[in-house]
Amino acid sequence: MAGTLYIVATPIGNLQDMTARAAQTFAAADFIAAEDTRVTLKLLNHLGLKKPMVSYYEHNLKERGEIILRRIEAGESCAMCSDAGMPAVSDPGELLVKDALMRGIRVVPIPAASAAVTALAVSGQPTGRWCFEGFLPMNRRQRAERLEELCQERRTMIFYEAPHKLPATLCDLAKTFGEERSVTVCRELTKLHEEIWKTTLGTAQAHYAQNAPKGEFVLVVEGAQPAAGPSLTLEQAVQLACKLMEEGLAPSAACKQAAAATGFAKSEIYRLAGRTKKEEEA
Repeated sequence: MAGTLYIVATPIGNLQDMTARAAQTFAAADFIAAEDTRVTLKLLNHLGLKKPMVSYYEHNLKERGEIILRRIEAGESCAMCSDAGMPAVSDPGELLVKDALMRGIRVVPIPAASAAVTALAVSGQPTGRWCFEGFLPMNRRQRAERLEELCQERRTMIFYEAPHKLPATLCDLAKTFGEERSVTVCRELTKLHEEIWKTTLGTAQAHYAQNAPKGEFVLVVEGAQPAAGPSLTLEQAVQLACKLMEEGLAPSAACKQAAAATGFAKSEIYRLAGRTKKEEEA
C-alpha cells in the first residue's frame, strides 16, 4: 500500500512558530524531502529529531522527484518542506505535488505560516482581493512582459524579493505603476529585525538606492484604481432619464437609474426631466 506525501509548513523566521502538528509529522515520517538539507537539519536539531533526508531543489527535480515518489509508492511516508513557509508555493515542491496527485498518491497539507499572507495581513493594503506574483522573472524581457500584464491589475499584488535584487525591482515597479503607488515593504517577517513600512514606490526606491537592503523582503503593492468614466453634465443625465422613460420605464425608476449612472441627485433629475417633458408637449 502506498504511503503519504505530507506538505509541511515550517516557520518563516521565528522557530517558536513551529506547530505541534508539524513537529509530530516530522517525527512520524519515514524520510524528509528538503529544499536545503542544511537548513532543515537545523530545524530537526531544534526539535531533537534525527531523520534521513533527500535533497529536492530546482536543479534535481526530475531525478530526485522520481526517487521520492517511488519510495512513497513502496509504502514509505515523506514529509516535504522548504527552507521556510509553505512548500510548493513559489517553490520547487510544486512539481512533486503535481506528480504525486497524478500517480494517485495521497497528499496531506500540514499548514502554518506563509510569508505572503502574513505580509498581506499587516500591510494596511486592501485584503479582500489579491494576487500572488512571487519572484519576478530574472530575464529582462520576460520581466517587462509580466509587469505589462499587471499594469491594470486592480487587486493587491504580492511580490517576493531577495535583498541584492530589491533596488532594481523597486525601480521597475515604480516605472510601471508610478512612483506614487502605495507599497508596504515587509522585511524579515517574524525575525528579530522585522520591519513593516507602508510608503510609496518612489520613496522606497530612493531609500534603498542609498541604503543597502538586508534580509528577505515581501512587497505588498496597491492595485490600480479604476479608470474614471466619462463625466456627464446634468443636462445629459436628464436626457438619459427621458430616454429611459420613452423606452417604457416609469419616471421615478428612470430618474433613479440615471442618478445611479451619473452621480447627480435623483430629485434634481426628476424635476428637470418633468420640465423637459412639459416643454416638449407644449
